[in-house]
Amino acid sequence: MKNYSKLGLFKSKGRIFKEPNSLYRSPFLRDIDRIIHSASFRRLKHKTQVFVNTEGDHYRTRITHSIEVAQIARSIAKHLNLNDDLAETLSLAHDLGHTPFGHAGEDSLNECMANYGGFDHNLQTLRIVMFLENKYLKFKGLNLTIETIDGLLKHNGPIENLSLVKELIGLNYLNNKIIFKQSASLEAQISAISDDIAYNNHDIQDGIKAKMLTLDQLIEINFFKDIYKSHKKNMNKNNREILIYQIIRDSIDLMVKDLIKNTINNLEKNKIKSLNDIYKNQKPIVCFSDKYSAIEREIKFFLRKNMYNNKNVLTKNNKGKKIIKDLFMFIKKKPNRFLTKDNLKKNKLRSIADFISGMTDRFAINLHKNI
Repeated sequence: MKNYSKLGLFKSKGRIFKEPNSLYRSPFLRDIDRIIHSASFRRLKHKTQVFVNTEGDHYRTRITHSIEVAQIARSIAKHLNLNDDLAETLSLAHDLGHTPFGHAGEDSLNECMANYGGFDHNLQTLRIVMFLENKYLKFKGLNLTIETIDGLLKHNGPIENLSLVKELIGLNYLNNKIIFKQSASLEAQISAISDDIAYNNHDIQDGIKAKMLTLDQLIEINFFKDIYKSHKKNMNKNNREILIYQIIRDSIDLMVKDLIKNTINNLEKNKIKSLNDIYKNQKPIVCFSDKYSAIEREIKFFLRKNMYNNKNVLTKNNKGKKIIKDLFMFIKKKPNRFLTKDNLKKNKLRSIADFISGMTDRFAINLHKNI
């Protein structure tokens, strides 16, 4: 296999606030350490992936999801001789900005902030790592590398509309450091698609554990039916649960293999020879083949229909939305009880959004009960 290391981001442009390099750790390894040791990362332990954190100990939370994404991303980056430390950094940090109660909580907070600049969990991640984590004497935030900030900002691709970035981050912090309309690095693209691989597969596993999905429903999808058939001769009534683990493992393995093969094809087809070629390429280079893109769409439709729109999930989501809305209205009336004078001076409504989005599920539930 060809060595694509020259297309990886191994040398950092530095950080927004200058710091001396470490003798023992690369800049990207230091980023990993800063993320793992942050309060925001620890709080992901008690934030919803699909099932509210109070529902059971064996369902995924945001922290287990982030670790699973990091493992997939690191494997892909390492195989392609890219910077697996950067791919891991981006994967561990990508959900730091999530609200309690998953996407339902985000939708509710965005509605509350509709007249005050809106809310976006990807940009909230940037707010956390640039301003809100506060544990260094010389600067606010974690002062991560420019490459990590660029990758987090472009988790969903190049930035065409700067208005929300301007509102939530401030362009003066990023001007001359980030070229917004350029495509993301290969490591950032790997992290983004590893996110999809992880949640598509693990949401199925959690859905079956929660008895919202059945194996019979799953194998209506031909992709899973083929995996199921390959193990059918080893199946009996006592190992049916183990079979689910095997199907999910095989599914991830097949997706990763397709992704690597198709990415190499894209690199060759688009004559990618340098980092600049990656940045100029308007379409993602790291992506599935047409066959696996269709499989992914089918899986997402299956999950939306059978799990995300499940009556019990929607009921819990609506409760979560109400909690977020009630908390926002209450804190808006009595901000002094929750926010520092410094935060109130800067931007009261944005500080309320920062406070609420940083809550864990159980903290939000308990605070809602108390008020």
